[in-house]
Amino acid sequence: MREVYYGKSNNGTGNHVQCRKKLLAAGLCRIFKQDGYRVAPFKSQNMALNSFITEDGLEMGRAQVMQAEAAGIRPSVLMNPILLKPTNDVGSQVIVNGEVLGTMSARDYFKYKKTLVPDVMKAYNALAAENDIIVIEGAGSPAEINLKDEDIVNMGMAKMAKAPVLLVGDIDRGGVFAQLIGTVELLEDDEKAMVKGLIINKFRGDKTILDLVLSCLRKEAGSGGGCGALSGYPGGG
Repeated sequence: MREVYYGKSNNGTGNHVQCRKKLLAAGLCRIFKQDGYRVAPFKSQNMALNSFITEDGLEMGRAQVMQAEAAGIRPSVLMNPILLKPTNDVGSQVIVNGEVLGTMSARDYFKYKKTLVPDVMKAYNALAAENDIIVIEGAGSPAEINLKDEDIVNMGMAKMAKAPVLLVGDIDRGGVFAQLIGTVELLEDDEKAMVKGLIINKFRGDKTILDLVLSCLRKEAGSGGGCGALSGYPGGG
């Protein structure tokens, strides 16, 4: 069984700055299915107001339902063991394995969520036992250093699954190289070694104008080495 983790580079928050990793994860699910693999999506923790009710009456995030459809399989709460439904700016209803656990403040949930690791890994291992590939989607950025200690959805999940990591950046809003390189530089050395690729999403036009910096990014993903000042890049350094 193989797995791949998708994370988002640091490029802000909110619906207007999405790098569309959900759709990229769905695309990978479809490609792997077309190539003859048994594939399933997975996201340990999702935050969304709009949920989906499975055939057995359990609640899960809609993103993994869309990804399951791309993989040609029925959605299951195993694909999203923790769902957070915001109730206000500082609290959420916590749903575990499709059932309501209770309502918690952000601070209380932050302290509590590590106790849910067994639920996360039970769901993940059940999926892994039935599939050749698991496509794992992260949440937000893997380099949120104020949240890393209790992380169970980004690099924390990738480590538990021993998954190679693909990092996605959105060029549409500008600053994509700072997003990608800055995110990698904020990772620990063992985490940098897990990053196997950097993806620039939403690019339109002649990609040859990116050749020099793409060469630099390949080195960044492959070895964790810095790109310096990019002195050879027009307008840089």
